[in-house]
Order: sequence, then C-alpha cells, then structure tokens
Amino acid sequence: MHALRPLLRKSLFNLFAATLAGAALLAPRAASAEALLLIEADSGKVLQAENATIPWYPASVTKIMTAYVTLKAIKEGRLTLDTLLTVSPTAASQSPSKMGFRPGTQLTVDNALKMMMVKSANDMAVVLAEGVGGSIDGFSAMMNDTAKKLGMTQTSYVNPNGLPADGQITSARDLGILARSFLRDLPEYEYFVHIPAIRFGKRVTGNFNKLIGRYPGADGFKTGFICASGYNLVASATRNGRRLIAVVLGSSSGTARAVKAAQLLERGFSQDNLTWLRPSLGTVDNLVPVDASPPNLRDEMCGGHRKRPASDDDDALIAANGGASGSASATGGEAQVTFFTAGLQPPLMKASELMAQAPAATEPVLVYTGPTRTGTALIAAVAADADQQTASKPRGKKSRVAKKPDAADKPKDAGKDAKDTKTAAAKPVAKPAEGKTNDKSEAKTAVKPAAPKHAAAKHDAAAKPAEKPAASSPAKPKAATKPAKPANNS
Repeated sequence: MHALRPLLRKSLFNLFAATLAGAALLAPRAASAEALLLIEADSGKVLQAENATIPWYPASVTKIMTAYVTLKAIKEGRLTLDTLLTVSPTAASQSPSKMGFRPGTQLTVDNALKMMMVKSANDMAVVLAEGVGGSIDGFSAMMNDTAKKLGMTQTSYVNPNGLPADGQITSARDLGILARSFLRDLPEYEYFVHIPAIRFGKRVTGNFNKLIGRYPGADGFKTGFICASGYNLVASATRNGRRLIAVVLGSSSGTARAVKAAQLLERGFSQDNLTWLRPSLGTVDNLVPVDASPPNLRDEMCGGHRKRPASDDDDALIAANGGASGSASATGGEAQVTFFTAGLQPPLMKASELMAQAPAATEPVLVYTGPTRTGTALIAAVAADADQQTASKPRGKKSRVAKKPDAADKPKDAGKDAKDTKTAAAKPVAKPAEGKTNDKSEAKTAVKPAAPKHAAAKHDAAAKPAEKPAASSPAKPKAATKPAKPANNS
C-alpha cells in the first residue's frame, strides 16, 4: 500500500495538471474578463494566474513605474527628495485627476511623489518626469529601458501617468514583476505606496486603494482606471512575515477590484491540506506572454447603460453596479471567502462588507508647495496653501453648487436651448459625455456625480425640473454655470 502512494499521488497530480493546462489554453479567449495574478513577493512564485499574460491598458498603475524610476534616480544620487521641481505649462495642462497647480509653482520631489501616489495626480507625474528625464519623451524612454531590464517584456510606455495612449500597454505578469522589483530594490522608499491619506491645505484625499486601512496587513500599491482598461489594482499585504502581491485588471468598479484583490490575498494566506496536489505554476518571470491586442472595455465601463459615469474614485462602492449581491457574483464565490476582522476570531466578514467599512482612523500626511519645511515653517506653509484655496473660491459658491442639480437634470435639452434664458444649463451637457469617454483621466468624473444620475432620463422628464427656476427667477441659471471650475480639482 505504501508503495502505491507515490504512484497514486503522481497520477492525481498529472490529472490535475492536465485539467489546469486545458483551462489555460482557453484563458486567452476570455480577454474581456478580468486579468488576475497572485504571487509571493520574496520568491516570485505564482499562486494563481488568470489571463495574467494578456496585454492590458495600465491606466494609473503606470505611476508605480514613474515612482520606481524617480526613486532609483534618488538612490543613485542624481537628485534628492528635497529637490525643488517646477510645474510647467505641460504639467498644468494634464487632465484630472490632478492637483491643479499653476505653471511656475514649485514643490519638492517628496511632496510630488506623495500627491501622485495617493491622489493619482496626473500633473505631478509630469512634474516628476520632467524633473528626472527632462521631458515626457525623455522620461518615457527611461521607463521603457527600466521595464526591459526588469524583464517586463509585455510593457511599453509613452507617458508617466497612464492617460490613454495606444502604445501604453502592460500585463498582470509585468505589473507583478514591477511591484516585486519595487519592494526588492527600494525597501527604504516603500512607504510611498501605502500612505493612507494626504492633507493639502484644507483638502484631505484618501488613498483610492480601498484595502489600505481595511484589509488586515495591506501595505501597497496603486490603483488605475480609464474606460478602456476598466478598474485596475496592484495590491500587497503581509501576514506572519509572508508578503503577497495581487494584481487585478479590468474590474467593474473600484470596490469590485478591491474585493477581488482581498479574495486573492486571503486564499494565498490560507493554507490547506491539498497544496501538494497543485501543480507548480513556476515564477512570475516564467509566465508565457500572449501575443494579442489589449481588450478595450470602453463600452462596458463607460457606455450609456451605466447609471453614473465610471471613475477611479468609486465612493459609491458596490451599489453603483447593482448592489452587493450583484458585485459578489461578478467577483466570484465571495460567500466562500471570509476574513477574520483585525486578526481576531469570529465573527467572520465577507470581502464586500470589509471594503464597505470606513478605513481605520489615521492622521493624513501633510503635503505642501515650496521647499522642505519643518516645525512652525511647515505649519505656516500648510496655512498658506489653505488660504490660497480659500482665495481661489469666490464666496457663495457652495450655495450655488447646491442648485446645480436643477440645471444638470437637463443635459440634452440644454444644448438645444443655448440661446434661451436657460443657457446656464447648457454647460453640464459636457459631463455625461465625459462619462462615456472617460479614458482621459482615471478620476475625471469623480467630482461630477450629480449629472450622471439623471443622464439616462428622458428628455421631457429632464426638462421639467430645469424650467421651474427659470420661470421664477431667470437670473438663477446664470449662477449655475460658475461651479464648472471646481470640477478640475479631481
């Protein structure tokens, strides 16, 4: 009997391996599905891979490479975290999400990195690129050279922020390699990838990575979104000294990607008695690339069927995509994956419930413009930025913003009646359109949640709420045009 055990084990292993191999052959055909990858950070061992070598649009996970190249330059002594950089007209002209600084504004490499990694600020990515590489093209060449050295054979870059470009391509495999390289090569700077929130003046921005502060042990990395890519996330977590990296590409919402990443990580941390049955998937470097074009998820992510435009700042959680039950089915088998909250014993919690919780309380990291400051000088710099924010917003704007939905209810009719007294309602017509073509920025529509909720309404239904303020006081619609400016804050 003992002699038969090795043969039985080998037979079961071969059968299991053959089944997985057959599934792997079919995987490339499911290019429109999510791409998933789970690896060990130290060894690079692949624990799970689905569509992991299919090319994909990276969106703002591009900024992991931007941070890597910048921090390598610092480590090699070519600049420091205190080096002052200047916002150029090119940087200032980037699409949101961005900080929105005027050309000529100066800030340190340290602050630019924090703003880029937490707020996903596209303008800060360009500021860093120009400061390190001289220009976007020069820095992109550095990014591509670095990708080649790291073995990222499916990756090419044309910009430092991930804004839409045909040549901006990666894969889950390559992102796993990059995240692992970041942790291995830049351990002294890894805090940049797990800052929970930043405070600039009066504004506090939380990390778009919903695992930070929610999933026990979460300690990185970066999110990304454009319509063509769907919701992307590279995430890492450490438990009992073991660090795992999860990559999720093409999810349907910001919460769905976080739920899926949490599920992957939890499966990786959970040990079972059948690990010997699983065939080795090798290391992430040995995954065989698929020669294909990246799927374009624009219609699925930003089509007219959505109740609200997609954006990386998905505060609506799962509800925006059909409720918790719908998202659970979309992320697959959530009922079988539960978590010990805060490392304690039961009650257990589903991944969606974990992501719906408020993040752990933490003090936001201060960021500011100008040179490096400490003590009272830092307090003064933060106060100056807050005063600048207040000065840039005319009094009474908040009350006017509250009236904005009345005009936003009529995005289509307003375009026809531009010469009417309701001309102010015409401006919101651009907002639903951006929701449909929202690959100009991963968070571009995040500041415009009101307009998309009504964008699918019929023309006659949308027109009625807008006509009332026009009839009672024709001057009010004009006031509604002014809130268009704060939209750039995201």
